[in-house]
Amino acid sequence: MNYPVSVPMDLYEIIGGRLDVIEEEAEHQELSRESTTRKACEDSLTSPTEAEDGHDMSTECEIVMTRNLLQEKVAEMENFASHLEEIFLTVEENFGRQEQHLEQHYNDVLQTLSHQYDDRAAGLEEEKKSKLEALYTQLLTCGRALDASKDLIEMAQEIYRSQDKRLFLKAVMPTIKRIEDFAKEETELSLSTSLEFNTPLADLSDVKTMMDTINVVPAPSAPVINPQMPNSATQTSLRVCWSLFSDDTVEYYELYYRPLLEDTPADSSSELHVSKVKVKETHCTVTDLLPNAQYELWVTATNTTGISPASEKALYMTVPSPPVIKQRECTSCPEAALIRWQSGNTNPVDSYTVELSEMDTDGTESGITESIVAVPACQCLIQLQTGRRYLISVRAVNIGGSSNRSEVITVSTTGTFFYLLEDTAHPCLSISEDGFTIFYGDEELPITAMALDDNTFTRCVAVLGDLIPVRSRHYWEVKVDDETEFRIGVAYQATERNSYLGANNTSWCMRHILTPSRHKYEFLHNGWSPDLRITVNPVRIGVALDYSRGTLSFFNVDLEQHLHTFHCHFQNYVHPCFGLDNPGALTVHNRIEAPKYAFI
Repeated sequence: MNYPVSVPMDLYEIIGGRLDVIEEEAEHQELSRESTTRKACEDSLTSPTEAEDGHDMSTECEIVMTRNLLQEKVAEMENFASHLEEIFLTVEENFGRQEQHLEQHYNDVLQTLSHQYDDRAAGLEEEKKSKLEALYTQLLTCGRALDASKDLIEMAQEIYRSQDKRLFLKAVMPTIKRIEDFAKEETELSLSTSLEFNTPLADLSDVKTMMDTINVVPAPSAPVINPQMPNSATQTSLRVCWSLFSDDTVEYYELYYRPLLEDTPADSSSELHVSKVKVKETHCTVTDLLPNAQYELWVTATNTTGISPASEKALYMTVPSPPVIKQRECTSCPEAALIRWQSGNTNPVDSYTVELSEMDTDGTESGITESIVAVPACQCLIQLQTGRRYLISVRAVNIGGSSNRSEVITVSTTGTFFYLLEDTAHPCLSISEDGFTIFYGDEELPITAMALDDNTFTRCVAVLGDLIPVRSRHYWEVKVDDETEFRIGVAYQATERNSYLGANNTSWCMRHILTPSRHKYEFLHNGWSPDLRITVNPVRIGVALDYSRGTLSFFNVDLEQHLHTFHCHFQNYVHPCFGLDNPGALTVHNRIEAPKYAFI
């Protein structure tokens, strides 16, 4: 097995030194370019020609661009050096781990051999003791036999030398008997034990097994799962990458993942809904996932020796679902449009992208698409050109990527366009399905239907319109009939809901009153109206609001007749307001091009 070689620490010094040189050169070049720029600027101040000024500005732009490129290159070199340093540290850690592994095996082998040596030495000592005891016992037996033989020989010699025949005859027979008995005793003259020691072959099978394990590939170290890369997901899939900063041998990886639902904390140890994918590469695309869902992922590496520890857990996000544009809450004017939408996703998204393209005169979409990116909230105010038609859609964006676009809506900048705010309507008012006609019936409502909130008109039977908050010119028209008492005009968002329109300093309105003798018209603000008389009852009333001039004007559209103008510098944005003082109806007409006389 090849083990990684420890990287010399000199490399760190070399890299650090090269980076210092690069940074010094970058700073030197930047200083020289700044001085050149200053000099060029000084020269440009004294230069009499515009051509030279343009040349200096071009040179300065080139210097700035070159400096930025050099700074980016230095940053890239620093990031590369940091990456190399991480790899060097990882290689050294792996080398230390392998060295410790070898030392542990070496100690285990020595300990096993030492135990076998001690066991063999103890066995030889026991065998030696046994042989010596047997030889000693045989030696004692031989000594006793020699002593007995020596006594018999001495006794026989003594009897033989005796001169007394009587004593000779008396002692010779017992002596002969003893000699015969001694001769009958068998004396073992061969060694009772072998002089050779038993030397069986040593059983080194355990040692061999241990030595063999040294050459076995170790189990892999824990992989390092990479953070999610931008645009690496779709609505139902994730592309996951990881690294193994070592030379470990890996047969395959196992990627585990599970969704983190709202009721599941990120640090939960629950193994419910855990899925697993087995791959051989260091990347994998996981499919069949939930849109705009957060997933927890971790990975392990496996080889013939075993399984690595699990990597640190990482969080990935799938691409969001397309947003849903609230068409009834989108407003516009000749200069801009306010687009509102709802996310359509359970989890929050990072931002939104609004895409718009202009429609050609024949009604087809032009090939030019403009995008407004990094929109933080679910609405966007877009500056547009007057008298055009646009196709607008929205995409939701998170780190995984951009969603499919929402349904496309058409926005026209021919005139001002808004819907009525139904949550401000008095309970006696009904609003048509298209959102532009209000009705006041003569039937009495039950008390339960009169439940009101802080945003609902309680005294005046009125409703506000959702005018786009742009300080420009706005124009709309209202169709009425002679038998309807009405109030039309503008009011602040915070106008009192328990007051009549025109009766306070937060609303301006034109009022029609039926009297037994005539039709009376008032132009009310803070309860006061000038003394005006209108001889022809208007059926179609034009309302022109000009923020720049601070005017609110009313016109009889059929006669192109100016009725009255309020002069007020509106401190805040105002809303169109519409009220009915008796049963009847009126209809709002907007997205109308303002007539020329409206803003003269």
